[in-house]
Amino acid sequence: MSGIRPTGFLHLGNYFGAIRNYVKMQEDFDCFFMVADLHSLTTHPDTKELKANVHRVLAENIACGLDPDKVAFYCQSHVRETAELYLYLNMMAYKGELEKTTTFKDKVRQNPENVNAGLLTYPVLQTADIILHRAKYVPVGKDQEQHLEMARTFANRFNHRYGDVFPEPVAFNYNQTLVKVPSLDGLGKMSKSENQMATLYLADTDDMIRKKVMKAKTDSGPAEKNTPKPDYIENIFLLMNLVCTADTIQKYEEDYNNCTIRYGDLKKQLAEDMVNFIAPIRNQVDAILNDEEGLKQIMQKGAEKANKSAGETMKLVRETMGLNYF
Repeated sequence: MSGIRPTGFLHLGNYFGAIRNYVKMQEDFDCFFMVADLHSLTTHPDTKELKANVHRVLAENIACGLDPDKVAFYCQSHVRETAELYLYLNMMAYKGELEKTTTFKDKVRQNPENVNAGLLTYPVLQTADIILHRAKYVPVGKDQEQHLEMARTFANRFNHRYGDVFPEPVAFNYNQTLVKVPSLDGLGKMSKSENQMATLYLADTDDMIRKKVMKAKTDSGPAEKNTPKPDYIENIFLLMNLVCTADTIQKYEEDYNNCTIRYGDLKKQLAEDMVNFIAPIRNQVDAILNDEEGLKQIMQKGAEKANKSAGETMKLVRETMGLNYF
């Protein structure tokens, strides 16, 4: 089980860091993938653009290979049992432990005027999302490991207090190191909210992709053969490894080590390979978004699958808690 917030356009980091794994997992497991619209309300309470954002996340995931026939691909708010389980888990979550979470402290610093209860209990809702389907495996990155540890804590706390209902969720990524896609400015990783000119979005036009790549930070090149690459040059080669052929990468590695590298040529090559990778996804997204009836059917199908699973779990939860009075 995993989810993604509809708070911005998906980018290359989302694809290589998460969606590519989702597409692989759908062949091996019963998967529940969710558009986390309720989570988005903690930081984006204005819902005027929410429907369009939800539709875009659905379309972008499907265009990247997620198959609604193979997985439960649904919208969080379409599964009402989530809110019920969230309420029960909140009774077992303590203010002190919630205030210690790194993401909560970061959000408080970023938006001191919007420290709402949903922000504080974000990990509780996240736990409800996961254990509602009694999910065992959760494909998450390093930045979510603390939340997953809290999900184990809350699941075990429920099991200890009421009875054994939930498995312990664990991080899963096929024993691979999760890909962190570097930003084009050499500072950190690609992000929905940071420097947008340093992030390649799946919705970017061909010209915008070229413009962004050509602005990537470089220098005058190495002065001595086999010089170690500085971080920002290493980042460009990391990006090449995602979309360029092995022959292309080898050529520019040799050029770098021989002090003959021409960064202008390298960036032009990278830009064209990025265009060739992103353009088909972007075009398919546009086609999916133009079929609003088709999107509606996809959401209904996903909601039916998710509600069936959630209903079975919550029947067991109520029985275990003793909340069955008639």
